[in-house]
Amino acid sequence: MVIGENSARAMRMPRLPQRPRKRTEIEQHESADSVAQVAEDQASRQEGGREVVATGSGKRRKSSLDPPMTTTARTLPLLVCSIGNPGTTYANTLHSAGHTVVNSLAAHLGYAQFRKEREFGNGLISRPVISGSTGDWTLWQSTSYMNESGKGLKAAFTAWSKHIPVGEEGRVVVIYDELEKPLGSVTVRTNQGASARGHNGLKSILKLMRDVPFARIGIGIGRPVSRESNEVARYVLKKMTPPEKEKIDGSVEEVVKKLQLLERG
Repeated sequence: MVIGENSARAMRMPRLPQRPRKRTEIEQHESADSVAQVAEDQASRQEGGREVVATGSGKRRKSSLDPPMTTTARTLPLLVCSIGNPGTTYANTLHSAGHTVVNSLAAHLGYAQFRKEREFGNGLISRPVISGSTGDWTLWQSTSYMNESGKGLKAAFTAWSKHIPVGEEGRVVVIYDELEKPLGSVTVRTNQGASARGHNGLKSILKLMRDVPFARIGIGIGRPVSRESNEVARYVLKKMTPPEKEKIDGSVEEVVKKLQLLERG
C-alpha cells in the first residue's frame, strides 16, 4: 500500500491543543451557584444539638433536625362544677368537699365572689374579675341537695353552652368527694362509662345528662373504720376538723394542674 506524501505528513504532525471555549453568561452563573452550594454544605455545623445550615443568601435553610414550629395551643372553655349539700348546716362537711375545694379555687385564682344566677339552675357562679386574665373557666356550685345535683347542673350546662362560639366546644368538670381515697388526694376520670361508685350526686348527673360527657375530679375524704352504713353516713356528714380542712384546701394546686390538662383536650 502506497501512502501519499501529504497523507504521511498529516499523520506525523503533532496535535495542537484546543483553545478553551469562552463560557456563556448563563454557564458562568450556573458554575457560581455550584460553588456556592458547596460552600453552603461545608458551612453546615452543629449548634446546641441542632444542625444549623448557613446559606449564601443569608437565610437559614431548614434542617431535618429542626424542632417543629410551636404555636399557641387552643384551650377549651371549662364549666367547673362542685356538688354537695346546701346551706351553712352542711358547709365544710366531708360530703361537701367539692364545694370547699371550689371555694378555695376561686380564691386561689382571684375570681369574683360567687353569686346566684337563676339561668344557671339557681347555682352559684364565679368568673374571672378581668376577662382573659386566666383560662376560660366558669366556676359553678350546686345549691341542691346531693341526690338532686343533676337537675341544676343540666340547667347550668344549657346556659353556659350558649356563650360558647359556634363551631367550638367546651368541657364540663365535676368536682366531688370521694370516699375511701386518702384525705386530700386528687383523682381524675374522663371515661364516660365509669361507674358512679355509689355516689348519689354522680348518679343524679349521669341520669339527667346522659348525652353530655363530663370529666370527674374526686377529692379523697378517707373512710371511717366501720363499714356500717350509719357510721359511714355520720362520717361524711360531719364537719371537717381544722387539720382535715387544711388537707382538703391544700389539694387546690393539684386541682389547678388537672384542670389545665383537661382544658387542653
